[in-house]
Amino acid sequence: MLLPMKIALVHELLTMRGGAERVLRILAEMFPEAPIYTLLYDEKKLSDWFPKERVRTSTIRPLLGSYNHHLYLRQFPRAVEAWDFSEFDLVISTSSAFAHGIITNGKPKHLCFVHSPARYLWDRTHDVLREASKGMFGFLKKHYLSHIFHKLRIWDSETADRPDKLLAASKIVKRRIELYWRRESDVVYPPIDNFWLQERKPINDQMQNPHYFLIVSSLVRYKRIDLAIEACNALKLHLKIIGEGPDAERLKKLAGPTIEFYGWRQNDELADLYTSAQATIFPGDEDFGLVPLESMACGTPVIAYRSGGALETMVEHVTGEFFDDSTAESLQKVLTTFDGKKYSRNACREQSKKFSREEFEKKIKDAVNTLMKNRG
Repeated sequence: MLLPMKIALVHELLTMRGGAERVLRILAEMFPEAPIYTLLYDEKKLSDWFPKERVRTSTIRPLLGSYNHHLYLRQFPRAVEAWDFSEFDLVISTSSAFAHGIITNGKPKHLCFVHSPARYLWDRTHDVLREASKGMFGFLKKHYLSHIFHKLRIWDSETADRPDKLLAASKIVKRRIELYWRRESDVVYPPIDNFWLQERKPINDQMQNPHYFLIVSSLVRYKRIDLAIEACNALKLHLKIIGEGPDAERLKKLAGPTIEFYGWRQNDELADLYTSAQATIFPGDEDFGLVPLESMACGTPVIAYRSGGALETMVEHVTGEFFDDSTAESLQKVLTTFDGKKYSRNACREQSKKFSREEFEKKIKDAVNTLMKNRG
């Protein structure tokens, strides 16, 4: 049982639906009275998950209606430090870049769930700068971002000791926290929602192209959806892509006639798509990744890049397969011989149950109680 207290939630960006937002949604349901602080809020996309009256935004206002976070990087540190949490007993933040840097000075206590230290500031910096250098004004964009990243990296390191307690979304995130922030953390895996664990049957016979592969993802470059498009183009395999994001137009230009884009879909329709797919492709290097768990919960195996959180959630040759290199050719090798009938739907479902919402909620409540018992 939780101690009575006034709680606030903090999440960097509410501009698209992704795994981090799903975790926040569960925290918001656990603490229904807690307001949600965020740097940017796209009401059109997220008001059904996070109602406007519950959201407290920063002073940053979108330029020309754009929610591309790179436009506001210089403003984010000052914006998160400007929030006043003195009316609360506890702040729970979910951080992928800036939320850990809020200022509480020990009153209230600060519990931070870390999806990862900002990867574009640390292990993905060179990849981001290489992409930025392409096209018109590429040199200027690269120079600008390099300068900003340097300043943000200093800020990130200096603010890493602000939270009173850190929870890491996976073992690999725990290692990054130790490496970049020199801090200890406890691993608490993001949960799969109970919705996904309902029994379902495939509906392939109702689909135009029943032997398809599936991607469910935010459409951003680092997710490496282009690898799956290139591989499926080459093999003329049907691929359905569910999601939205700033990389959508580029990906659509890469796609051949066997690739379909479905945008965002409600859970009921998404569950049908998961259940009837041959496999869900998970091509990026992810910190954790809820998509493989959702797919396995629907009885569908996963084909994932051999890196990151997928190594902690999947069982090779039982709930899916890995491809070894971050290339379309490596993915093609697996797709060429892949047979979805080899994988037990029950085995996939049983693996997903290990990452239940009940277990997540228990660990969050235990962390909160332990932290608050030690408050001064």
